Amino acid sequence: MSLGDHLREFRKRLIIAAIALVVGMVVSFALGDAIIWAITEPIRIVAERRGDENAVTLMFATVTSAFDLRVRIAFAVGVLISAPVWLWQIWAFLMPGLTRKEVRYTIGFVAAAVPLFFAGAFTGWLILPHLVELMAGFTPNGASNFYDAKYYYDFVFKLLIVVGVSYVTPVFLVALNLAGVMTGREIMKGWRVAIVIATVFAGAATPSADVVSMLILAGILTVLFFAAAGLSMLFDRRKSKREAALLGPIA
Repeated sequence: MSLGDHLREFRKRLIIAAIALVVGMVVSFALGDAIIWAITEPIRIVAERRGDENAVTLMFATVTSAFDLRVRIAFAVGVLISAPVWLWQIWAFLMPGLTRKEVRYTIGFVAAAVPLFFAGAFTGWLILPHLVELMAGFTPNGASNFYDAKYYYDFVFKLLIVVGVSYVTPVFLVALNLAGVMTGREIMKGWRVAIVIATVFAGAATPSADVVSMLILAGILTVLFFAAAGLSMLFDRRKSKREAALLGPIA
């Protein structure tokens, strides 16, 4: 294909992805009340435990902040809803230029990364109420919490993204191994550092009083790291056997 053909193909894929995103945003905007109700559940839990429904309240500080919040939610959820379409458009644009080996690696990477990301985001969703409750516990008696809607949404969204990405990190380690950047033994040598990082991250992401949640999250991240290291070492062993088989007749 000429450069012009590539640009036309790219424009076609981009338009299809944009249409899918707009449709996803429209659907998400229509479901805005249900989504806002779901992400504000921790606030209601804390208010109920305090025995005062006004003890913790979501606050809209400006005239347009309620609409802005719905648009931000519609965009984020719209990206997720339309993901199958725009991911396929990216794949369809890149696939003709990939080798068969690169295609297999890409499919394996996506097949592993997507479920792990959503598993991590779900874990973050389970952690969210504990975090809100812990932070609200520092409020002195007689005072109330008024959470700015924009800040609260950013807090929820970033928590889900961070925990989701942390679950995908082992997949990146395997990708680096397949690319020849790191060997499985090099990855395994960092197990002490990995355990410390997993524990610190789990401690920061979970309430200090909820030791069980911290240990579970740290344990999951540690298991994922060792799984990535073990898989990388297996790939290295297979690679060494193939190289030995090729060099054997020459020797």
